[in-house]
Amino acid sequence: MSLSPHARHHGFTLIEVMIVVAIVAILSAIALPSYTEYVRRGHRADARAGLLQAQQWLERAATATGVYPTTLPAALTWSGDTSKRYDIGFAAGNTNAAFTLTAIPRNPGPQAGDKCGTFTLANTGLRGANGKTSGQSGYDPDCWGK
Repeated sequence: MSLSPHARHHGFTLIEVMIVVAIVAILSAIALPSYTEYVRRGHRADARAGLLQAQQWLERAATATGVYPTTLPAALTWSGDTSKRYDIGFAAGNTNAAFTLTAIPRNPGPQAGDKCGTFTLANTGLRGANGKTSGQSGYDPDCWGK
């Protein structure tokens, strides 16, 4: 058995491998930003849920005592929870008659450069994100909607 001079070698050429690498790079460039934004949206939803939970706690306390508490329990501030990307607390100027809660992205952290920035929620139900409240120009309703 002798090999003919036209025997065909099996395998991939360098050009075929480079085409596959280019396709994988293009797909990664499209998928990674989408995935990152999807994860950020999930953490934004977590921050909004934390604000609503703190607001409900404050409303229950005000119903029982007649005034809003001026401090939050540690469990509602997320200060010791390393899995959270936001810290929840009061904005400046709170009283026992009115409050504004904030969810501030932890810095440094993956949410620090988020488009929605700091979330706010007032005792009147007024919601805000990134320094703007609903009704103001520049307010992004998707921050509280998604």
